[in-house]
Amino acid sequence: MPLSRVKKEEVVSSISDLLSSSKMTVIVSYQGTPVKSMQSLRRQAKENGTTVKVVKNRLVVQALSKLSQFKQLDASPLEGMLAYAFNDQDEVAAANSLANFAKMTPTLAFIGAITPEGSWLGADEVKALAELPSKPQLIASVVALLGSPIRSVVSATSSGLPGILAALETKAAKA
Repeated sequence: MPLSRVKKEEVVSSISDLLSSSKMTVIVSYQGTPVKSMQSLRRQAKENGTTVKVVKNRLVVQALSKLSQFKQLDASPLEGMLAYAFNDQDEVAAANSLANFAKMTPTLAFIGAITPEGSWLGADEVKALAELPSKPQLIASVVALLGSPIRSVVSATSSGLPGILAALETKAAKA
């Protein structure tokens, strides 16, 4: 059943809101993907704050034209059966979710992504982004890296004077 004009306007407004708040909008082709798989994708993506929507491309183009930062965007790649993934917390999370799901469901193919500034990223660039660790993973690795010298000092001081002397001798031998 086709959407009424009022419903279409609501969808365009909703997509405009998602586009304006999203740190990265990733677009994938889902042709040949079963409905159950798409439902599973939505559930998995929701876990990291990503919203996956299947909307008529024409309505997305209308939503893009409503927002000033997207008016110059070339919408020609928006053809076929596309799903749009929005995430307002992390630039990489949407691409990560879709890439992880695409490993299990090869019918999912990256088309590209739209940045908050209104520029287009190609499929290869999105795949490269998907390989980056997410923001929480990066923060955890930085914290671990910063904590490493502290742990060394604590373990040396807790072992007493011989531990401190051994650490100093090792440091002196390296220099």
